[in-house]
Amino acid sequence: PDVVISCGRRTAGAALAIRRKAAADPTNTAPPPLLAHIQDPRIDPNVFDLLVVPLHDPARGPTVVNTLGALNPHDPARLSAAAEALDPAIQDLSRPRIAVSVGGSNKRYDFSSDAVERFISDLRHLAQSSGAALLVATSRRTDTATRKALAEGLADVPGWVWTGEGENPYLGFLGLADAIVVTSDSVNMVSEACATGKPVMVATVEIETGRLAAFHDRLRDAGLTRPFTGELEVYNYEPLNETARVGELLKEKLKARRG
Repeated sequence: PDVVISCGRRTAGAALAIRRKAAADPTNTAPPPLLAHIQDPRIDPNVFDLLVVPLHDPARGPTVVNTLGALNPHDPARLSAAAEALDPAIQDLSRPRIAVSVGGSNKRYDFSSDAVERFISDLRHLAQSSGAALLVATSRRTDTATRKALAEGLADVPGWVWTGEGENPYLGFLGLADAIVVTSDSVNMVSEACATGKPVMVATVEIETGRLAAFHDRLRDAGLTRPFTGELEVYNYEPLNETARVGELLKEKLKARRG
């Protein structure tokens, strides 16, 4: 191949093996494949032609491209298509419409019942104080108890609480929302929310530390997010579009290699 794009620590060895195999083939007159790897594999970054890692990871070097957020495929056209498909189901809901993206427990902590209860209370206050409808989407990491608590705690609030049954409306919610609340546990969900250019309020259900806390500090400092306090925030920023930026860098490297 001309280029190998790999992602995650486990695939780094496979990408390197493909390049070795190509270089060892006596019938192959093409240059070895360009290796573009996403996420820090914790090996020498110079073995890749392009290593794409977030700023909150330690990897640095001439082949390293540091991103503010996670790469994702949710460009405006995709969000618009998802919104158009979902619009008939929510057209009777009042505005503003606020998407709520809910993650869950991870290796650092569990979503405690007390923390979830406080989060639901803040969501209720948000809906009541702003007159908003809530478009709540849980994720694969959202545990059963949290799903149930959200469904019951927001049952009388205008909106839609999706807890995992039927087609996932997550992308449509992002496309239709006027603002977004997202839990702080997921770099991907926060990055996807910031790709919309809409106000993003980050809910710290459990306190973040380490690299994830540094990620949130950078987004706030860049003016992309604000802490969720139960109030609606209205502000503007340039949508986060790291995927397109990295894609252009990859195309430039391929062009230079081909001469």
